[in-house]
Order: sequence, then structure tokens, then C-alpha cells
Amino acid sequence: MTRLHGTALRVTIFIGENDTFHHRPLYSEIVHRAHRAGLAGASVFHGIEGFGASSLVHTTRLLSLSEDLPVAIVVVDSEERIRAFLPQLDELVTEGLVVLDDCEVIRYVGRGGKDER
Repeated sequence: MTRLHGTALRVTIFIGENDTFHHRPLYSEIVHRAHRAGLAGASVFHGIEGFGASSLVHTTRLLSLSEDLPVAIVVVDSEERIRAFLPQLDELVTEGLVVLDDCEVIRYVGRGGKDER
């Protein structure tokens, strides 16, 4: 069981929903690799509008631009474990943005209600 409490590091990866790695959605590959690496958890958030380095706005409001909407993958764990995972992100993320933030975990509880710190 992963224990997580206090100072931590958050990595957020911004990509497009159509980005792939070996014919699999890139966001799914990142989540599964984070899981295999034993990281505390990962979540994928689907955006409704956004733009990146290409400056092309993707939005759900215009049918012609509703493809390849933004996706954010957020992973939080200790700094050591997140930094050890970064080489995998270097391999996977060829287009997009990867951001690191310091954060503080105040509660990390599993579904059974047991505090996992």
C-alpha cells in the first residue's frame, strides 16, 4: 500500500485526446505505466476547450473543431518517485506540456475508508 502524507510533487501532463502510443490512447498508457511504477494514483481529466503550442483552439462548441480535445493527466506522489517516473514521460510525450508542482497531501484515503498514510 502506498503511503502518502505531507510534502509531495504533482506532475500534470497536457496532451490531446487523440494522441497515441503504439495504437493505444496516450493518456491510458501514462496511467497504466504510473500504476506499474507503484505511484500513489493518477487521474485523467477531459477538457472541453483549450489550445496549446499550435495555437489552434479545440472546443466542444464548434463541431468542426471538436476533435482532439485537451486531456490532463495528474499524478501525485513523493518527489523521489515522481522524478524517477519522468524518463518514462520523456519517452511517451512527444507533443504536449509536462508541469511539476510542489504540493502538500493532507489526506489520502482508499475506498474502504482506510487512511493510506
